[in-house]
Amino acid sequence: MENHRWTHSRLICAAGLRSWAGLVPEGRAASLAALADRIVADTSAIGLHPAGHWQRSPGDPRLDAALLLPPLRGALPAGDPRTRATLRAYARELTTGHYAYRFRHDERPLEEAEGAFLLCGYVMALAEHQQGHREEALRWFERNRAACGAAGLFAEEYDIRQRQLRGNLPQAFVHALFLESAARLATSPS
Repeated sequence: MENHRWTHSRLICAAGLRSWAGLVPEGRAASLAALADRIVADTSAIGLHPAGHWQRSPGDPRLDAALLLPPLRGALPAGDPRTRATLRAYARELTTGHYAYRFRHDERPLEEAEGAFLLCGYVMALAEHQQGHREEALRWFERNRAACGAAGLFAEEYDIRQRQLRGNLPQAFVHALFLESAARLATSPS
């Protein structure tokens, strides 16, 4: 596999640094915040699509659901134009009927390449909530919540055509984002 400089990995490092800065003395916090700023600036120089949204890597202009996470974790503010452009582009290109897909594999319709990733649906709920779009966030949450199995457990993917769970079951990461979404959607966006 090619050695990619994944945009989402670089940005999530900036989020971690910003979080760490909130836990240390002020002098150390300033240097951590400055390093986070440099990472975001460097990443913007090589990982920003000409349309203004983040792309997977310098050599891969596609979108990826992972690009929605850094703003949710504090790398960038919700109002940053790159945050908003990425959310809009992702919603346009990688979602259908309030189901979300991680990235486009090829030119086939999304639902033919793989199942909808339920984790990504909850990330969309969180991203819409962060933007202050409460009703849209609730739509995302409820659509993906309804895709659980009879025991109330989530799998990794959901086949929207056959209305069946696919992939790993139960999927811990999906349950974690389900719980985070439920808790955050019960509050006002920050």
